[in-house]
Formats: sequence, C-alpha cells, structure tokens
Amino acid sequence: MTTLLALYRRPEGGPDALTEFEQRYANEHLPLVAETPGLRGVLVRRVSEALGAETDLVLITSMTFDDRDALDAGLRSDPMRAAGRNLREIAPGLATILVLEDASDLMP
Repeated sequence: MTTLLALYRRPEGGPDALTEFEQRYANEHLPLVAETPGLRGVLVRRVSEALGAETDLVLITSMTFDDRDALDAGLRSDPMRAAGRNLREIAPGLATILVLEDASDLMP
C-alpha cells in the first residue's frame, strides 16, 4: 500500500478564511481527487490538537493506492492534475504533500 498524505496549514485571515478553505476543499478539490484512477480510498481528518506542542496544521488527508506504480499513474492523470491546479488556487503555499510506503520490516 502506498499513501499520498497531504498536510494543510491554517490559512491567514482567521476563522472566515478557514471556513472558506474547508468549503472549497470539500466542494471543489475532493471531487476532483475522487476521480483519480487507482485511488483506493480517501480519509480527511481535522487536526484537533498537537500533544505537547503547538501546530498550525488544520487538515490531513490520506489517499491510498495499491502501490507506487498506481500512485504515479494517478498523479499523471487528468483528474489529479486538475486537483493540483485547484489546490494551488484555494490553498497557495498551505500544503505539504508526502508519499508514504509501508515499513513492515520495522514492525515487531
């Protein structure tokens, strides 16, 4: 399993800016992501707290694919390219995108 993990920081502009970001994310961005070939699942979570620290993270989205090849094909797809353009519009500079691979060799 390969995961594309998107971490979103709080936009400037207070609660209204956050509400607008979340609405556009749900109504514009996620429908584009949902059309990505090879996508097995999407999970969106709000960050409620950072234990022992402060954070400016507000949302984390996990998108799962069977493997790295499926992820790479999805990233090259028209829906994911459209999602990328949309993300640059609704959350400029707010996202950190990570690729996660299983590390079963580290598990006891």
